[in-house]
Amino acid sequence: MKSLLIMVWAFGLLLSGASVPVLAQERTVNVYNWSDYIDPKVIDDFTKETGIKVVYDTYDSNEVLETRLLAGKTGYDVVVPSGAFLQRQIAAGLYQKLDKTKLPNIKNLWPEIMARLAVYDPGNQYAINYMWFTTGLAYDVEKAKERLGDEPPNSWDVVFRPEILKKFADCGVYVLDSPEDLFTIALQYLRLNPDSRNQNDLKRAADLLGALRRNVKKFHSSEYINALANGDICLAVGWAGDSFQARNRAREAQNEIVIDYRIPKEGTLMSLDNLAIPKDAPHVEEAYAFIDFLLRPEIAARNTNATNFANGVLASKPLINKDILDNKAIYPDAAVMSKLFTVKSYDPATQKFVTREWTRIKTGK
Repeated sequence: MKSLLIMVWAFGLLLSGASVPVLAQERTVNVYNWSDYIDPKVIDDFTKETGIKVVYDTYDSNEVLETRLLAGKTGYDVVVPSGAFLQRQIAAGLYQKLDKTKLPNIKNLWPEIMARLAVYDPGNQYAINYMWFTTGLAYDVEKAKERLGDEPPNSWDVVFRPEILKKFADCGVYVLDSPEDLFTIALQYLRLNPDSRNQNDLKRAADLLGALRRNVKKFHSSEYINALANGDICLAVGWAGDSFQARNRAREAQNEIVIDYRIPKEGTLMSLDNLAIPKDAPHVEEAYAFIDFLLRPEIAARNTNATNFANGVLASKPLINKDILDNKAIYPDAAVMSKLFTVKSYDPATQKFVTREWTRIKTGK
């Protein structure tokens, strides 16, 4: 009825020759991000300050995001691709170059992290780092102690030596459904170049990974968080921030489960998740406003405090909870940082080979 009255009123004004006021259109920014990757109150505060409504969708793999981007017309204004995927998506022309004059808070970024991002995005033209993290071992402290004694799981031997991994099979093992992580780590463990494209090297890595299947309960990139927190599993190859989220959920549940996470002594993959604007973003100005808001030190710190992931805003460090900032598994010291490596995106032939081998690893077929 209200809409009908407005229409009649506007029609009457038109007949009388009077101008009809234009009703303000609601401003919107459509965000597509990883699950459990932001302080929800940050979204509310952004809307309160700017009046821009945030439509926030989530995914749990780079492959899902890439499929949407390649299909075109996603409707998203801000997406969060990981480094290697970002590299090939830039090459495919899927993103807009950033107008850095619209990002005044870019001054707060961490030079070392942006330099590492430049491996994927030379000159940092298309993306800004949001969060960065390592892939390592998350585990139930008590159950690990029962199986390994006083030595914590601090080596990739726990995963790649079947006689050790088998000790955890009875209490449950999950592994990331992320071939990019697992292949590079397997190559590093074999003392090969983690960025190798040589199919003989990759086949050796695939054979090593294939031995995991009999002792792994599930390959998944997000379900291990609750599975660890609930005691459904005792060991996971997972990401640092997610692993500490599992620890916090177990604490909140007061279920006496203690979760910890280690960067293996052999070194591991350093991953960067980054803010980018798709080529066909419908709300570009709103996208810049949202990204710039995330680059404020106090906002970046809130997101790290909520997620347990290190962020790319150096100026946020004094505002981060001390237990997170002092945790060397989240913010590694220089010695550990020197053992972290990044890898570039696969060329199409290598991607096809790795995808086929990963399917075989998971299914045995």
